[in-house]
Amino acid sequence: MSSSTRSQALTSTTTGTVRATSRRQFLSMIALAPVAGSALAACGTSGPGSAGSGADAVATEWYLSGEPSESITTDAVNAFNEANPDQAIGLTFFQNDAYKTKIKTAIGAGQAPTIIYGWGGGTLGSYVQAGQVDDLTGWFDQNVAVRDRLFPSSFGPATVDGKLYALPNETVTPIVMYYNDELFEKVGASKPTTWDELVALVPVFREAGVAPLSLGGQSRWTSMMWLEYLFDRIGGDQVFADIAAAKPDAWNTPAALDALTKVQDLVRAGGFVDGFESVTADSNADQALLYTGRAAMMLHGAWCYGAMKNDAADFVTGGKLSFGPFPTVTGGAGDPSNAVGNPGQYMSVFSQASQEAKDAALAFFADGIMTDDVIQAYIDNGQVPIVTGIEDKLAASDDAEWLDFVYQLASKAAVFTQSWDQALSPSTAEALLTNIEQLFALSIDPQAFITTMNATLGQ
Repeated sequence: MSSSTRSQALTSTTTGTVRATSRRQFLSMIALAPVAGSALAACGTSGPGSAGSGADAVATEWYLSGEPSESITTDAVNAFNEANPDQAIGLTFFQNDAYKTKIKTAIGAGQAPTIIYGWGGGTLGSYVQAGQVDDLTGWFDQNVAVRDRLFPSSFGPATVDGKLYALPNETVTPIVMYYNDELFEKVGASKPTTWDELVALVPVFREAGVAPLSLGGQSRWTSMMWLEYLFDRIGGDQVFADIAAAKPDAWNTPAALDALTKVQDLVRAGGFVDGFESVTADSNADQALLYTGRAAMMLHGAWCYGAMKNDAADFVTGGKLSFGPFPTVTGGAGDPSNAVGNPGQYMSVFSQASQEAKDAALAFFADGIMTDDVIQAYIDNGQVPIVTGIEDKLAASDDAEWLDFVYQLASKAAVFTQSWDQALSPSTAEALLTNIEQLFALSIDPQAFITTMNATLGQ
């Protein structure tokens, strides 16, 4: 979930030196990180880092370093603590690798912070099975206003067996198509609206001496995005829903076989940049291929907009970048409005925290997280908060066209499927990414992929 890679060092709290991190990258690391048994020694206690505004912390929260979210969260906690000194939140920031190790080991050891930050889905499900997070269903019933202002689609990854175990918050980041308009004008092509149109552009851009598609294949989850959309467009959202539900033989469907075959056909046709297997998304090298004119298209998360605006402002604001939804597949059963990506971020309450700490955390959930100031701060940074009724705020932004596109895509999606590596259990997700890497390398065929993944169902 971010642009960076990851220093192992633990940052300090609100005053720590930070660097921007690509949100998506960190997300995948968290989901897949093995529990390092030795890491507990480095955890110490779950005690607070710096309490916002210097107050004594009643509850604790661990969060990720990296702008702009670090500053936005710091300001939110400080504002809450100032208004609620008897329920102050202690906030500690970690860099990616430090967090991924510490949070998992701390939860398992009963030393987690009061507020557990994560991405819902399969990882949250594992916490629920172990009794490590509280059921918040009753709290949402008592705080209807909090629930009703958030995107309905954001609640899926927070739900386990029909009960809510996390508060959706922050921003929505669907996966979208990015286009280099200068290259499209150079070859006289139109943006593809169907899979066949996209495939037909491969020789056009190859003949022009540029890669049709950028891809950070070394990061693996970037390749996964292609399958997420192809499965949906060809077979509809139920295909992956059955996989996530671990229904027997769920990977072995005609839609899955078609999607896997199509992506290998695209690889063989030269659709992706040469050497994509060694291109990393962690360093934003895939984005650079697009904005430097070496690739014409890129499928990537909405978080890339802000990163490219930072790294190549003229490309983003100078009319050289455009964007759109993933193409349809002729004859496919999927609803074209469906989206995939990250419906939000999620905060749960550690089940072993004291009641006083839990009360403070829930007060923060109700009044401190998605305030008007927080919402505006995300918008100012080119991100779409998961809050309904903010069209006027988005329209007033310098990035209004982009924000409106993301808002409409996310809020009007018939189904918003969470990224597979987050929706599945950590062990299954790792097997998935390994097989995707082999699929794109053409070292296994689609049927081998299906057979291997079928064996992971329910794990």
